Amino acid sequence: MRQYVIRRILMTGPVLFGVVVVTFFLIRLSGDPTDILLPPNTPDEARAAFRQARGLDQPLWLQFLRFCRDALTGDFGESLRFNQSAATLVFERLGATLELALAAMAIALVLGIPAGVIAAYRRNSATDVTVRVVTLLGQAFPSFYLGVLSIIVFAIWLRWLPSGGRGTLAHLVLPATTLGFYLVALIARVTRSCMLDVLRQDYIRTARAKGLGELVVVGQHALRNAFIPVLTVIGLQFGLLLGGVVVTEIVFSWPGVGRLAIQAIYARDFPVVQAIVLLFATIFVLVNLVVDLLYAVLDPRISYR
Repeated sequence: MRQYVIRRILMTGPVLFGVVVVTFFLIRLSGDPTDILLPPNTPDEARAAFRQARGLDQPLWLQFLRFCRDALTGDFGESLRFNQSAATLVFERLGATLELALAAMAIALVLGIPAGVIAAYRRNSATDVTVRVVTLLGQAFPSFYLGVLSIIVFAIWLRWLPSGGRGTLAHLVLPATTLGFYLVALIARVTRSCMLDVLRQDYIRTARAKGLGELVVVGQHALRNAFIPVLTVIGLQFGLLLGGVVVTEIVFSWPGVGRLAIQAIYARDFPVVQAIVLLFATIFVLVNLVVDLLYAVLDPRISYR
């Protein structure tokens, strides 16, 4: 396993370099940041001084080489809009984004997995139909629409929860639920499908013939063998979740990295955008590595040799 981990870590280098290349050049297709950050009546001398101070007057290939050199040391440059370290800005907001993403994933796991297991165990029952309808609605509702709707109902009409911001547990309820609703539906649907396949297997009938209780048969034998595809979905969705919090953070005024990314894109703040994309790409790669290693924990037959 050690050799597998080392090999996967070495493979992350080309992946992250590809992300850096694509991000660096695509963001610069948006135009010159001086057109956004400086007033329209700014003299040409002031514009030239601004570009020179930020290194924007240098050839593109030289800017790219300097960025790669500095990024290896964790230096992503200075924000063009906020005039402070881009890395510092991102890491200040990272805690809020991780808090929201972990809360949404926790909701998805606590509700989605049991719902999928129960629906598969009681196939074609009223419970199964209910779960399938809810999963259909959960994957059909856009997150921004559900967020606005939840604000209207729970924050404006009922006045049970705050409409936005971050601070207390009450501020976390609406954005986490909104973000996790789609995940609940997805995980429940995948869990149900995988459990249906496993419950038909011969070893499940053998376990029941031995007199094992249904809780042991379903929980230890069926769910454990059905969980590998579910774990794959969870790993992929958690990586995508970090990038997908953008809309939710905007709707609920959540001070996270997603909201910062939108502000940086509108301001053509190249260093901040590059730092955010590279950070999310790194987290996505590491999460997938952890998921691959957990396969062997769930199924000892899996070997990494």
